[in-house]
Amino acid sequence: MDKNKLMEIVSHFQTEGTFADVAPLTAGLINDSYKVFTLEKGKPDYVLQHINNSIFQDVDMLMDNIMAVTRHLRKKLEAAHTADIDRHVLTFIPLRDNPDLYYYGNDETGYWRLMIFIEDSVTKTEVTPETSYEVGIAFGKFQADLADIPQQLGETIPNFHNMEFRLQQLQDAIKANQAGRLDKVRPLIDAILEDAEDMCRGERLHREGKLPKRICHCDTKVNNILFDKDDNILCVIDLDTVMPNFVFSDIGDFLRWAANTSAEDEPDLDKVNFNFAIFEPFIKGYLQSAGHFLLPIEIENIPYATLLFPYMQAVRFLCDYLNGDTYYKTQYPEHNLVRTKTQFKLYQSVKDHQLQMAAFIKELLAHQ
Repeated sequence: MDKNKLMEIVSHFQTEGTFADVAPLTAGLINDSYKVFTLEKGKPDYVLQHINNSIFQDVDMLMDNIMAVTRHLRKKLEAAHTADIDRHVLTFIPLRDNPDLYYYGNDETGYWRLMIFIEDSVTKTEVTPETSYEVGIAFGKFQADLADIPQQLGETIPNFHNMEFRLQQLQDAIKANQAGRLDKVRPLIDAILEDAEDMCRGERLHREGKLPKRICHCDTKVNNILFDKDDNILCVIDLDTVMPNFVFSDIGDFLRWAANTSAEDEPDLDKVNFNFAIFEPFIKGYLQSAGHFLLPIEIENIPYATLLFPYMQAVRFLCDYLNGDTYYKTQYPEHNLVRTKTQFKLYQSVKDHQLQMAAFIKELLAHQ
């Protein structure tokens, strides 16, 4: 977008200082982000972010969620007498003409928000046992700090991690057979649906009143954590998907991505396996920071959480394949089918580690 237009958007927010320049930030796959540079020393730089309201359709709910979360986290930091609080929680800027509103725009101009840029911070992309431990610590603490938030948050993406909903989408795709691909994948469909009932365990336990919903991040990647230059955790970022969900979301989503020994679309299934060396430090860090508020049923179902997400992603890829590749971008005609098979192979590998996971967690808890 034109720099002058971006500067004009920034002018609607309660900023400090004079703007010197604005430049794109490379991070972010969903929202376009720009760094806004300020001339005066001692005045903050900012991050201007375009909100993708084709994905996050209720912008009011989205920003209400984010503001409730950041205010609650700030109170926790204040109570703990944390130094440099603004480096440990995102700070969003209100509008000049409406200090109760934290976004600018409409369906025609697009929706924009502004936050303070956290100086001398870095993100990581590499997944190692060390970073996995740090991710577990960070997201476990994030859940723990929000366990007593008084506000009721909304679902910014309804049914995002609802397994029953995803399976219904698959059944609809099978019935419609829009791309005429059904006969080609019937054995794969049968294999996936064989475990459907158990994979809906979370929703079933919730209906029975045994499993609560917590405030979860729902996008637990290592690059959604800011670190300082000494590798200390600063804060969790990218809060658009923060919403009520089972704690399984933040466990399973990270491990599906991080503990896969291959790319998520690896055609050679012999290369697709579950890396237990990533599971162990992540769970150790997660339980270290979140274990005190979790119910026994949540902890004992961590192996299920690890199973759930490659299974769910296999269902989603297969659904899109049957529908004619209408949701995920593909690079070749069978790309979604390759993705489906990769995720299902990962699911099968995780299944082989279930007893090992349970034993590791039991041993870990015995020494806490």
